[in-house]
Amino acid sequence: MLDDTISIKIEKTTNSKIKDVDWENLPFGKVFSDHILEMDYSDGRWHEPVIKPFQALSLHPATSAIHYGQSIFEGMKANRAENGDILLFRPDMNAKRFAESSERLCMPTIPESVFTELVRKIVEVDKDWIPNKEGYSLYIRPFMFATDDFIGIKPSDTYKFMIFTCPVGVYYSNPVNVKIEEFYTRAARGGVGRAKTAGNYAASLYPAKKGQEEGFHQLVWTDGIEHKYIEESGTMNIVFVIDGKLITPSEDSDTILRGVTKRSVVEIAQHWGVEVEERKVTVAEIIEAAKDGSLEDAFGAGTAATIAPIAKIGYRGEVYDLPPVESRTISNKIKNYLSDVKTGKVEDTMNWCLKV
Repeated sequence: MLDDTISIKIEKTTNSKIKDVDWENLPFGKVFSDHILEMDYSDGRWHEPVIKPFQALSLHPATSAIHYGQSIFEGMKANRAENGDILLFRPDMNAKRFAESSERLCMPTIPESVFTELVRKIVEVDKDWIPNKEGYSLYIRPFMFATDDFIGIKPSDTYKFMIFTCPVGVYYSNPVNVKIEEFYTRAARGGVGRAKTAGNYAASLYPAKKGQEEGFHQLVWTDGIEHKYIEESGTMNIVFVIDGKLITPSEDSDTILRGVTKRSVVEIAQHWGVEVEERKVTVAEIIEAAKDGSLEDAFGAGTAATIAPIAKIGYRGEVYDLPPVESRTISNKIKNYLSDVKTGKVEDTMNWCLKV
C-alpha cells in the first residue's frame, strides 16, 4: 500500500493539442487533455505514478478486466474561479467512494489522501485545459482495472490506475424526459449497485436504448424485487420536490450509488432550512403527486449532469408533464449556488472546494 506521501514522475508533452481545440463547441467526453497519469500495482504494492503524454494503451488479449470485469471509475470536475484559482469540488468524497468500490470489486485500495493528491497533480499539469466559458469545466476520470494476463476467475494480482481529463461543456443542454422502468433492473440487494463499476453501466445500455426509442432520455430505475420503489436514474441520482419538501431515495440500500452532487444538494437544502426527507420513495406517490399537481419539481443530480431538470415522467404508457423549469425555485437556487461555489463566486462556507 502507498504511504500518504508520494513522489510523482512527470514527463510533459512536447506537442500540445490545445491549439486545435474548438472551445466554442466542446462535445462531452470526446476531447482529451495533453497528459495521463498511470500507476501500476504488482507484488502486493503500488509503484511510483507517472504523468506522461496522453497515449493509447497496449493490452494483452487475456487482460483479466476484459474477461471478468474488475473495472471501476470516478467522475470529477475542476473549475477555474474568477480570481484564477483552480478548484476541485469535494474530491474527498470521490476518494472515499473509489476506495469502497475497490473493496467491493476485490481490488487494492488507494489511500484517500494519495488519490486526492494524484487528482490534484494531473489537474495542475493540464490546468491550461480548464475552459473559461460559463458552465464549462475540466472533467476528470480516475479509473482502475485488472491487468493479469490470465484466463481464470479470480481476483487479479496486478492492476493499473489511471487518470485523464477532458474539457467539457454541459452534459444535458435541455430538460430531460425520463421513464420509470419496471422490468429491467439496475441493481439487486447484495450486488454491486453501490460500486461505481463499469459492468453496472454496460447492463443499463439495452433498457436505456429501448427507453430512448420511446422518446425518453433516461430511465428511472426501481428496486429489483417489486419495482415499487424509486432508486436512481441512468446518469444521476434523483430528487423530487413535493409541496415544498425535498424528497430523495435513501442511500441506506446497497443498490444506490452514493452521489457527491446529491449529497451536496441535500446538505445545501438542510442548511437553508428546506425540509428534507431521505427515505424509501414509492412510484405510486410520485405518480399521484404528478397527477394532483403537488409534484413541483424533479431533477437529476450528478457530476456530469450537475442539476438536470426533468420535464416529463413516463409511466405505464402515460406521460406526466412537470411545471416549467423557470418556476422551480428550489432546484434553480441550488443549481446556481453550486455553480457559484465551484467557481469561487461565493464564499465556500462548507469547505467543499480544494484549491489546486
